[in-house]
Amino acid sequence: MTDAYLDSPPLTGEQRAVAEQPWDARVLVTAGAGAGKTHTLVRRLDALCGHEDPEEALEAADILVLTFSRAAARELRERIARHGERARRVRAQTFDAWAYGVLVQAYPDGEWGAVGFDERIKAAIGAIEKGALEAGDAVPPTHVVIDEVQDLLGDRRELVEALLDRYQDSCGFTLVGDAAQSVYGFQIDDLDERAAETGRFLEWLRCSFPDDLVELHLTENFRAVTPEARAALPCGPRLQQVADADEAATLYEELRDLLLAPANGLGDLTDPFTLDGLRSFPDTCAILTRDNRQALVVSGLLHEHGVEHRLRRPLEDRPVPYWVAELLRRTEATGLTEDRFRSLLAEIPLPYEPKATVLWTILRRAARATGRNVLDLERLRRSVADGRFPDDAADPETTRIVVSTVHRAKGLEFDRVIVLAPPTVAELHKRYKDESDLAAEARALYVAMTRARQDLYYAVSPELPMLRRAGGRKNGRRYVGGWRPYDRYGVVAEAGDVCRDNPPGHETDAVATQAHLLEQVGPGQEVVWRKRHDLPMGEYQSPPYALMHEGREIGEASERFRQELFQVQKVSRTWDPWWPEEIHGIRIDTLETVTGSAAAGANAGLGDRGAWIAPRITGIGRYRRTEDNKEQRA
Repeated sequence: MTDAYLDSPPLTGEQRAVAEQPWDARVLVTAGAGAGKTHTLVRRLDALCGHEDPEEALEAADILVLTFSRAAARELRERIARHGERARRVRAQTFDAWAYGVLVQAYPDGEWGAVGFDERIKAAIGAIEKGALEAGDAVPPTHVVIDEVQDLLGDRRELVEALLDRYQDSCGFTLVGDAAQSVYGFQIDDLDERAAETGRFLEWLRCSFPDDLVELHLTENFRAVTPEARAALPCGPRLQQVADADEAATLYEELRDLLLAPANGLGDLTDPFTLDGLRSFPDTCAILTRDNRQALVVSGLLHEHGVEHRLRRPLEDRPVPYWVAELLRRTEATGLTEDRFRSLLAEIPLPYEPKATVLWTILRRAARATGRNVLDLERLRRSVADGRFPDDAADPETTRIVVSTVHRAKGLEFDRVIVLAPPTVAELHKRYKDESDLAAEARALYVAMTRARQDLYYAVSPELPMLRRAGGRKNGRRYVGGWRPYDRYGVVAEAGDVCRDNPPGHETDAVATQAHLLEQVGPGQEVVWRKRHDLPMGEYQSPPYALMHEGREIGEASERFRQELFQVQKVSRTWDPWWPEEIHGIRIDTLETVTGSAAAGANAGLGDRGAWIAPRITGIGRYRRTEDNKEQRA
C-alpha cells in the first residue's frame, strides 16, 4: 500500500499537538493565515479514525465535519482523498447541507427543498433540541470538526451551540478559527448587535467547557513565500484582539500602507500592460474586491477586454451541472449501471475531462437503487428538485483567474493576488458616517492580503455605477440609479431571473434550444433581455422579456424578475412605469440543470423526466433602445 503522506509535509510540533488529541478532547485551535490548517485537519481525522487502540478509533460515520462553503468542503474532501490514510470515508459538509439532512431525518414529509437557507438552519436547531439525532436510524456524532469558527454568527452559531450543548457528555470536538479573519459581521446591520455577536461563540465555548477546553495555536505560515506576500502577517495577532476603534483605524492604515507600497502598484486594470500580464500569467490569480458592486464592474471590464475569468458566486448559490439534465434526458431507463453511466457521460460535451469513477461513487451514494449496483435516476432527479444534489459532484473550478469579494475568497489561496486599492479611514468615515466598522474593514483587508502565495499587487478601483435597491428595501432588486430619485439606467442580474417553470424555447422548439445551449452557449458570453411586447403580465409585473443569444431566444424572464423590474420602474405611487426595450451588459454565468413538471418537459418534447438545461446570468444590465442601441431612460 502506498504511503498517503509521502508527498505531504511532515507535521510540525504545533500541528502534531492538534492531530494527536484523544477523540473525546474538546479542542479549540487558533490557526493564523496560511498555517497549514487543512493539512492539520486531514491528519487529525486520520488520527481519530486510526487510533492504535481499536476501542479508541472512530468510524467515519461517527465524525461530523462542517464548513461554511462548498469550496472549503470540496478542498477538504480532496485533501482527504489524496492524503488521508484511514479517514477516506469522512465527508465534509456545509452547514446548509447538514441541516437539510437533519430535517429530512426528523420530518421526512416536509418540503425542505423549497425552504430558504436561514429557515432551514432555524428549523434544524429546533430538531436537534428535540432529539432528531437520536431518532430512528440516526446516530449523534462522536466527534465534531468545524472550520472557520470565528464566523459563527446568529443562527449558525445557535445551531452549533445546540449541537455541542446537547451532546456535551458524549462528544469531543476540534474547532478551528482565527479571530483576525472574522469578516462576516456585516450580515448583522445593527453595529451594537454586531459588536456583541463578534466573539460571542468563543466566549460561550470557554464558559461552557471551563475545565476541559484545550486551546492550541498554529502560528507558522506556509503559504506566503515572498516578503510581499508575508507583509500583512505581523498584524494578525493584533487583529485577534482589536476592539477599540482608534486601534482598529491604526491597524487598517498600517495594512493599507503596506499594500500600497510603490512596488505593488499595477495602475488601472485596463492598462495594456496589466491586461497582458493577466492573459499570460500561467498560475492562479485572484482579483479581490471590497464588495459585490466592485466585483461586477471588474468582471465586466475583463469580459470587454477578452480576459477569461470566473466571478465567484455567493456561498449559498449551488447550480447543478448541466450534464445531469443531459444524463436524465438521454435514457428512458429507470436506473443506470456504471458502464452505461460512463458511456452516457462520455457523449455529453464538457469543457473539462470528467472523473467518471469519482462522479459515479458520489451519485450512487446520493441515489442508490435498492440492493443493486445501479443509479436510481428518479432519486437523482429528486435530489436536484429538493436542492440536495451533492456538492462534491459540482463542476470543478478550472479557470485560472478569479474575481471575488474578499469574503467569498476567505479560506482560499492563489499564486497572485490583486487587491483593489482600499479607501482611507477618512473616506470610510465620509461614506458611512457613524456606520463604519473599522475593525471589520481591517480584518477584511488582512484576509485579502494573506491570500497570496507569491505576488501581491494593488490596482486602482474602476469607476463605479450608483447602485440602489428598489423601494429602499434590504432585499430589493439592485438597479443602476442616479442623483435624481427617478433615474433608472439598468438592473443587476440575479440567479433566479430566467424562468424555470418551462424549458427554454418551449413555445417554439425546446429540443433545438437545448442543443443550442449545449453546443453554442458558455460562461462569459453576452446575452440580451428583449421586450416581447408592451402588455404587462400582471398588475404588479413588467411585460415579458426574452433572453437572446446571438439572435436566438434561449430563455424567458421569470415571474420574480418581472415583479422586481416593476418595483424598480414604479418610482412612486403616482409614477407611470416605463419598460426598457432591451437590457444589455449581462452575460452567461453558467448552464445549469433545473427541474419542473413532467408535463412541461413532455409537452416541450424533452421526455417526462421534468429536467432540462437553463442559462444562469450575471452582470449589471443597462437599458438600451432596440433600434439604435442607445441608452434608454425616462
